[in-house]
Amino acid sequence: MAEKVHGKLGQGMANAAAAAAAKLLSLSGLFAVYKPKGPTSASVLNQLKEKLLAEAGIQKCARKRKKQILKIGHGGTLDSAAAGVLVVGIGKGTKMLSNILAGSKKYMAIGELGKATDTLDATGKVTEEKPYDQITKEDLERVLHKFTGDIMQVPPLYSALKRDGQRLSSLMKKGEAVEAKPARPVTVYSLSLQNFQPPLFTLDVECGGGFYVRSLVSDIGKELSSCANVQELTRTKQGPFTLEEHALHEDKWTIDEIAQSLEHCMSLFAVEPSLKKLKTEHSEESTVNCEDK
Repeated sequence: MAEKVHGKLGQGMANAAAAAAAKLLSLSGLFAVYKPKGPTSASVLNQLKEKLLAEAGIQKCARKRKKQILKIGHGGTLDSAAAGVLVVGIGKGTKMLSNILAGSKKYMAIGELGKATDTLDATGKVTEEKPYDQITKEDLERVLHKFTGDIMQVPPLYSALKRDGQRLSSLMKKGEAVEAKPARPVTVYSLSLQNFQPPLFTLDVECGGGFYVRSLVSDIGKELSSCANVQELTRTKQGPFTLEEHALHEDKWTIDEIAQSLEHCMSLFAVEPSLKKLKTEHSEESTVNCEDK
């Protein structure tokens, strides 16, 4: 009798696992997760993937089998020191990530006047210090107008941009000489000063793809005849995904929660013809992993 009970329980568990695996592998679309300050975007994505595979009872080695590969990618790297919205594509949703990467994003950045660092943020070594007492709120607001619209921007040396197949940041950490990439066109849709308490100032930025907030803050410091670095950075929106409404925290990284989020989030694209078209495409997996902040 006991053996029959155990057999039924075992069969029930097996059926549940099979159903979870089938549901996971059927997921397709875009959703957003919250990336905390600390880990890289890649490690957050790997953690998400491992949690989903574990819940579905899919062993790591099984991922090598083509029919059980979980297609997943993100739509634009956030620095490890930054937090906020990380858009994730799953299944055929990975084909939509290039549109997300090129789309608009919003950031909240806290800058510090008077100090420059080699990474352009608080994680780096201080390379220069200059006075900032003479800078007023009006000075800062006046300078912001010069960084709004279509502008040219030099990317940071510490970035995911590559030289000969290697990230510039990796080359810098190895002590190799790295030349700055040439200035490139970027777009700032809106830029406003939210708070000014010297040496700290808070910016609200909406920008297009390929834009670096670290470079912006550094350039603002130079324009003010001083220097500056980013102390805190949060991506508050990417495309239609907002931090408050759509970004799933780690405790919500379950198959059912993501299925519900996909249903809700994909409805956000109902008015986007280009993205709506991509929902019906059946092409090979394409995972986008490019830094854009």
